[in-house]
Amino acid sequence: MTRPDMSEVPAATVVDVHKSFLGGATAVPALVGVDASFARGAVTAIVGPSGSGKSTLLRLLACLDKPDSGAISVDGTDVTRASARGRREVRRTLVGYVFQQPSHNLLDYLTAEEQVALAVRIRGVSDPDAPSRLLGLLGLSERLDHKPSQLSGGEQQRLALACAVAGGPALLVADEPTAQLDHEAGQLVLEALLALRSEGTGIVVSSHDPVVMDAADHVLRVADGRIEENW
Repeated sequence: MTRPDMSEVPAATVVDVHKSFLGGATAVPALVGVDASFARGAVTAIVGPSGSGKSTLLRLLACLDKPDSGAISVDGTDVTRASARGRREVRRTLVGYVFQQPSHNLLDYLTAEEQVALAVRIRGVSDPDAPSRLLGLLGLSERLDHKPSQLSGGEQQRLALACAVAGGPALLVADEPTAQLDHEAGQLVLEALLALRSEGTGIVVSSHDPVVMDAADHVLRVADGRIEENW
């Protein structure tokens, strides 16, 4: 059997996904029948009010949680029925995740170059040029030997993005990566996200920032756990 060209396989797909959480004795729906596809080499912004289901969708894509029903695939791999161990393996090899708070993404005792090199090793691939290439792409060439405490918040977040995409995961998920930054730093992080498209990874970012929405290749607007618009 001929293996399909993986460049044509979406970074991730979500089909008729439902997810609820218990609120006291009542199940509160977070996602209701969500369908979406996330392309490689493109930035998809997930926008909507607080409580709309954005973070739940990101956690499902990052295999940090499981849906109640429906199907989710990452890089063509069905992760819906995966065990906890299987989801950990998908996160290690196929998914990069960036937290909203820059310091949550990094180890304070490693330099920027060491952080990216470690991310590559964890991914289980050989890419010795990744630190210099990615940090250069994100404007951090002069910060290779700096530790997180020596970097600004925006530089920390750009370093986190470099680590998340190191080793070539199919999918990068970023939870409001500009929310904790001032306008200038946020703009640099946005430019970094757009630059990372050249790595071929599918990038999914949740945001309240209209600038992020305007710059993204695709936008999903979520409200009350449903996708209201997709463009």
